[in-house]
Amino acid sequence: MPSVAVKSEIAGKVWKIESKVGDSVEEEGQIMILESMKMEIPVLAPRAGTIKAFLVAEGDSVAEGQPVATLET
Repeated sequence: MPSVAVKSEIAGKVWKIESKVGDSVEEEGQIMILESMKMEIPVLAPRAGTIKAFLVAEGDSVAEGQPVATLET
């Protein structure tokens, strides 16, 4: 099965991971929430699939465009 990287659209901190490895997500389904400048920004799945791995943990800082998870599609 092909893998797809889920990337952060902003720089911030991982506030909450909303799902776990093995969960199925729909396209545009919320995977985690980033906090940046006191705002909560959802990270959405670029397409439907199963979460294969998280590349960050809650509390980690992330850069814009950084892969934060992988999906099997």
